[in-house]
Amino acid sequence: MYWDEEWIPPLIEWTAEAAEHGLPILGVCYGHQVLAEALGGRVGGMDGFEIGYNAVTRRGDDELFAGIDEEFTVFTTHGDAVLELPPGAEPLADNEYGVHAFRAGRCWGVQFHPEYDVETAESVTEGKRDRIGDETVERVLAEITPERYDAACEAKTLFDNFTAYCRRVRDGDVDGDAEAESDAGAEA
Repeated sequence: MYWDEEWIPPLIEWTAEAAEHGLPILGVCYGHQVLAEALGGRVGGMDGFEIGYNAVTRRGDDELFAGIDEEFTVFTTHGDAVLELPPGAEPLADNEYGVHAFRAGRCWGVQFHPEYDVETAESVTEGKRDRIGDETVERVLAEITPERYDAACEAKTLFDNFTAYCRRVRDGDVDGDAEAESDAGAEA
């Protein structure tokens, strides 16, 4: 990974080990990027910056996205992206800015922020002034409306879907054994 912080390599190593042991993992935004690196993918800086409510297109019918439309609205804020998926990973969602979701075994990564509420979206946007400029910040703030937030709430379903998956893993109700599924992440 290209970030130059001493805590990042141990985080990537820990994530890779967790995946190898068959732990279900859901990485959101930076977690999506860390997971991609940990499983053998590649992350890098984007030419621009994606921020605000944006449309993402789901690919396929993965259980994480059950109940979510093929095209859905999410809040995004990132200047880095997964440039190469881990070996064997399945792309699950994207838009013109790149990969927005993937799966490798029991691991999922999503680039967008399903957890954001209106206040968080506004605060994070305000915090990007130095990076993206006043004009972009004001445009994004004007687009943070209750209607856009309500549309983005559809993606929150993935948290329930992930939690249900974790319960099935705990209860031994997932097809295949933990080793077989974790091997997909370990080979990455």
